Parts: sequence; structure tokens; C-alpha cells
Amino acid sequence: MSGISLSRLMEERKQWRKDHPHGFHARPQKTPSGELDLMRWECGIPGKEGTPWEKGLYKCMLLFTPDYPGLPPKCQFTPPLFHPNVFPSGTVCLSILNADKDWKPSITIKQILLGVQSLLDEPNDSDPAQTEAYHMFRRDIVAYERKVREQAQRMTRF
Repeated sequence: MSGISLSRLMEERKQWRKDHPHGFHARPQKTPSGELDLMRWECGIPGKEGTPWEKGLYKCMLLFTPDYPGLPPKCQFTPPLFHPNVFPSGTVCLSILNADKDWKPSITIKQILLGVQSLLDEPNDSDPAQTEAYHMFRRDIVAYERKVREQAQRMTRF
């Protein structure tokens, strides 16, 4: 791991512990030897109140490379979510997580997780990643929201 990525992730962890949005979780995983693995963070994103996603707590991993912050982390829901902008693998399709689109090295973990939370209820239908969710969102919003609510009920905690 490069010194730049390690320093940045240590600072991100420090900032997150001081100030993070209510209901969110983000913490580095541990290596098999029990040390912090700053390259792998387990996160929890609450669904926004007043949306079909509310009451759910959605678990995802932020996976960093040694090129961070020059390159964005990969954000992957575990288990994968039913959502137009989440690939069947669980990987999130979001412009701020794409080096060729809107990624900037100044974007923080807090901004990433808030962006993903916003994406949950505001899918980008011009950049679909999951065919079934995309078609249901476009063609039958009532059925789509029903399925999202059922998903939220299954994901109320880690």
C-alpha cells in the first residue's frame, strides 16, 4: 500500500469517528492477524425516511486500491441489492465512483456513502446495471417499490 493511500485512509477513519451521519457505519476490517485493514471497510447505509428504502440498513464494502485517492474505491453491497444501478454482483454504478466520470480525489468516504444513500431512492435510469430492477422501475413503479419495501424488511440490521 502506498504511503499516500495509507495516510489518506487513516485520516478518513479519524474524521469519520469524529463526525459521521446518523445511522451510518463505516469501519476498516481486520486482517487474519487482527490488524486493521484500511483497504477494506465494512459500511452500513440506512434507507432514507419517507422512501421505500426506510427501515433498511444496507451493508456494503468499500474496497480501496493502492492508487487511492487517485482512483475511487469499489462499493459493493453484500448481499447484492435489487436496484437499477447495482450490478448483480452487488457493485454500485455511480458516477462519483467512476474514474472516467465524476471521481475526484477530494471525495470522502462520508460523501460516497451519502451519495450511495441518495442513489437508492433516486436511481439513474440512464445508466442501468441490473436489467430486472431497471425494467420494473421504468414500467411498474408500484411493483418496484413493493419489492424494495420487502427487501428493506429483510435488511434491518447487520
